[in-house]
Amino acid sequence: MSLFDNLSGYWFRIQDSLFPWMEERIGELTNKQLQLVTVLEIIRLEAFIQNCVGFPGRPLEDRIAIARAFVAKMVYNLSTTRALLDRLECDIKLRRICGWGKKSQVPSESTFSRAFAEFAEGELPQKIHAALIKETYGDQLVGHISRDSTKIEAREKPVKKAKPVKEEPKQKQGRPKKGEEPKKKDPTRLEQQLVMTLEEMLKDIPTDCDVGTKQNSKGFKESWTGYKLHIDAGDGQIPISCILTSASLHDSQAAIPLASMTDLRTTNCYDLMDSAYDAAQIKEHSLSLGHVPIIDINPRRNTKLKEEIKTEAKRRSLLNISTPEEVRYRERSTVERVNGRLKDEFGGLMIRVRGNAKVMCHLMFGILALTVDQLTRFVT
Repeated sequence: MSLFDNLSGYWFRIQDSLFPWMEERIGELTNKQLQLVTVLEIIRLEAFIQNCVGFPGRPLEDRIAIARAFVAKMVYNLSTTRALLDRLECDIKLRRICGWGKKSQVPSESTFSRAFAEFAEGELPQKIHAALIKETYGDQLVGHISRDSTKIEAREKPVKKAKPVKEEPKQKQGRPKKGEEPKKKDPTRLEQQLVMTLEEMLKDIPTDCDVGTKQNSKGFKESWTGYKLHIDAGDGQIPISCILTSASLHDSQAAIPLASMTDLRTTNCYDLMDSAYDAAQIKEHSLSLGHVPIIDINPRRNTKLKEEIKTEAKRRSLLNISTPEEVRYRERSTVERVNGRLKDEFGGLMIRVRGNAKVMCHLMFGILALTVDQLTRFVT
């Protein structure tokens, strides 16, 4: 079944049956409420949550309704859980969409906090997103996967790094003495990743909060405390895979595990990356997956070749000629638009939790809402 047919089945069921039924029950819905209902209907988070009703002891609050409320928090781009509770208290329709009929049924803020910790520990939004991508994109051929990272500022102290152990005295340059074996260099992380499984790569990547530094679009260096979110986005601004790492981790260190994760969910033809990913190991891994890597050249590694390419580009611009690689590389702005929408519309700038697991859970609720919003644009 094609992607359009798959999404059309969802959309016709929502538009022809669900919307009229809900408007008959709770009244006319606003555009935001319609968007929220669409997201909840497509992701079907009920299938991923096991309610504890009927278990011995004091029953837990309905986790399905709380999870729906956290999705609503991202759709409405609310800054805090307190703001979400205030909205639930005064918005009857929103409260009923989440699953509560009365104000007295809405749990306290502390219950929301405990439920969120459970969702973060169980990686609930990550599992829902992976299942959604496999269901909608599993049988599709994606043309381009655009890879990039974005800074995530957090309100927590950076983890103190352990002091480096004193290394053995370096071997003198030149030919080693008779009977002395040359010291072997330790393999780099990229070299190790080529022979590691996805689980081993994810465990090896640092995920603690620390300080990161990056050059912005204007050429100035900027620093932040928090994390770095690495995203693989497909055509149509659809987030396929996401990894949250320490802010200080270089973009290239997350490229191979991110590509391996994307390969488990969909099939694509081209991998588009900027100059930060210009490494032989990344190209080798992309080719081993059957993809064509299109990576901008890093001027620090090959200044002469970079100048030659710039000169050749000026000549082609005079003749108004573009190479196929240049045309395809322009699609890389897809992932930048995903980063922008996540921060501006789906809570990416409002991190009020601490710890990698909770920050990732918060961001993935936003990624879920963003993914469904982009998918529905294929059929609306």
